[in-house]
Amino acid sequence: MKKFAILVMALGVLAVAAVSYAEFKGLNVYTDKTAKDNRYSPSGWMGDTGDIKVDAGWKDNPHSGTTCIKVGYTAEQKQGAGWAGVYWQNPANNWGTQPGGINLNGARKLVFWARGEKGGEKIAEFKIGGITGEYADSDTASITDVKLTPEWKEYTIELTGKDLKSISGGFCWVANAASNPGGFTIYLDDIHYE
Repeated sequence: MKKFAILVMALGVLAVAAVSYAEFKGLNVYTDKTAKDNRYSPSGWMGDTGDIKVDAGWKDNPHSGTTCIKVGYTAEQKQGAGWAGVYWQNPANNWGTQPGGINLNGARKLVFWARGEKGGEKIAEFKIGGITGEYADSDTASITDVKLTPEWKEYTIELTGKDLKSISGGFCWVANAASNPGGFTIYLDDIHYE
């Protein structure tokens, strides 16, 4: 009888997990500049913020739709950090100091498209989560040491097994001046959770 009870409990846990994954319908971080279902904002500038320019409505050669995100990084180290990055946050400007974040439980991966202006641009990290503080993100996941090509390429951050009940940092890129001494221009598009 005890084995039967354990089996029933295990099946119940699996059923709840399966329902959780089945219920997740996807969530967009960015599809087009004016898309009403973009759920995160590129508000979390970090490091050498004076070296960053972001145009979320770039119309030349988007991956899909009418716009993509153009990111310029000069690597001039204006604040002396030697690196820079941007978090897409919900709510905007939330560094773990206010309640918020989105429950992404059930998401299996974050998918996005990226390309470099020239190719060879080095991104130290693309990530989700990782914001700390009183209202910290519940988990984090990333891919590191990404070298972009001039053609659009799909990238995936795996999320299976992650605790995604509260994610304020929906997407992030980080790069450093040492790997990109002349700076770079990169493009991002179709950032979404599946």
